[in-house]
Amino acid sequence: MTITHHPSDETLLQQAAGMLSAGPALVVAVHLEGCESCRRRLLGFEATGGALLETMPPQPMRHDALARALGRLDQAPSPPRHAARPPTVMRHRRVGLDLPASLQHCEIGRWRWGIPGFRWSRVTIPGYADARVVLLKGKAGLRLPLHGHAGTEYLQVLSGALSDARGRYLPGDLDEVGSDVDHRPAVDADSECVCLVALEGDTLLRGPLGRLLWSVIGF
Repeated sequence: MTITHHPSDETLLQQAAGMLSAGPALVVAVHLEGCESCRRRLLGFEATGGALLETMPPQPMRHDALARALGRLDQAPSPPRHAARPPTVMRHRRVGLDLPASLQHCEIGRWRWGIPGFRWSRVTIPGYADARVVLLKGKAGLRLPLHGHAGTEYLQVLSGALSDARGRYLPGDLDEVGSDVDHRPAVDADSECVCLVALEGDTLLRGPLGRLLWSVIGF
């Protein structure tokens, strides 16, 4: 598997620092399972951050530092940030395909219908009920409505392939779509496509078909 689309350096820096929100962090973790080059980049960012910490002068601790640290131990764990080993998979009968190991702790909802040829399934991350993460499945040849994004969309291709004016995305590829992009992805004609998507901000769907899709999905 050749991966040609990767997280940006900014995204990997945020992942290394634990600053990505739960949804994007999960999508990036899935990408890292299958991408050795990004795992190496992440380790480099983590090493750089550790070296910077060592050069910083010590700071006095707050009087409640221990109590705050113990309190955080009781909170729900964050999604895994990267995998040090080759990817393993789990099979989820509801989804009908092998899923990356990073999704093992997540609840996968049933497939719901959207526009003809398009289905979606909500992915719930324990402890992060507000995270907007979904699996999307499009039939072969499906062309999605033109849309943009109020924030960033993180899309990881799990199976099949899709393309837009910016390129073609195959299994293992991660696409970051910012607010400066309007696009109309199309699924390849020879097979369906399944993607894991995390959304930050609303999806801005254009035209009557887009508004219909919004009313069905609510994303």
